[in-house]
Amino acid sequence: MDDISFATALGTNEAFAAFSRLSVSVLLTDPRLPDNPIIYVNDAFERTTGYSRAAAIGHNCRFLQGEKTDKRDVDMIRTAVAEKREASVDILNYRANGAPFINRLIIAPILGDDGEPMFFLGLQKELTEGDRAADNRISRDNLKLIQKLVQRDLALILNSLREPATEQPAPLLGRALEALPRRLETLQTVYEEMRQARRMSNKRDIIDLGALLARVSAAIVHTEGRAGLRYVQNVENVDVTLDRATRIALIVSETLQNAFEHAFGHEDFGRIELNLTRLTGGGMRIMIGDDGRGLPTKQEWPSEAHAGGRLVRDLLAGLDAKLTVVRGAAGVVVLIDVPVELID
Repeated sequence: MDDISFATALGTNEAFAAFSRLSVSVLLTDPRLPDNPIIYVNDAFERTTGYSRAAAIGHNCRFLQGEKTDKRDVDMIRTAVAEKREASVDILNYRANGAPFINRLIIAPILGDDGEPMFFLGLQKELTEGDRAADNRISRDNLKLIQKLVQRDLALILNSLREPATEQPAPLLGRALEALPRRLETLQTVYEEMRQARRMSNKRDIIDLGALLARVSAAIVHTEGRAGLRYVQNVENVDVTLDRATRIALIVSETLQNAFEHAFGHEDFGRIELNLTRLTGGGMRIMIGDDGRGLPTKQEWPSEAHAGGRLVRDLLAGLDAKLTVVRGAAGVVVLIDVPVELID
């Protein structure tokens, strides 16, 4: 992070209590498309504004403005986008039913490898009477802490959404955007585990990776599981830093999701397994295996041709980890070796 450490950010539990309860609206816009339209909103945005995803996506955020919205606030946002920088403003917005509300808005660019904004992240928090009665500076600082952490972690994900062919003028997001809610939910799970760890011990930025992966996998099994598919896991307790936990959780999420989606086709039976083990020589090994159809002979995974594959490769590089794909007699086994110094 730029000017704030992870430990400092996660030490502010009040900020992440709001985020964990999904009371903070998250949206993404694409400044490389005409009129900088919204390309993603979370559930909290729908609940707060009354606008559905279908009504919001593809449109500029100005539809939230109304008759009494202060033009100076609008100009502040517009100037920040034009100058490719962060901005924070309390602005009068309107819900879909016409009801006004005060919206604390923070926007921040998410930069690509070329230093230009790929996307703009927007965090919105409706200011209630209680918020206005409380210390206004603390409320704003809490939202900034969330923004700094989410901005950094989203950059890991969103860099992978761009097609490798840089000459293409617009992003070809396709199914990658459909997977964005799951990836954001994985980040949220990491933050929730961090809050829980802070309550249970004095370790400031340490997460039990075993507990985290159990939660990440449970969400995927709940969504993707079906009768006949058996899921088995054996995860040891391994303490890692927040940054490593975030990267590993995203890798496991992508790999498990891929197994549930592609390993069995329409077969009504099969087995998927997740293991997390400390290695005697140091570090850890994660094994994700299935007994499904297996990979075609010439197909590689993870593949640069797909956003998920690019994401996994980038995350592995940041961990200095090694991923090995083993084609078995039936199915595929993915081994991920992470050479980290484990924390006692």
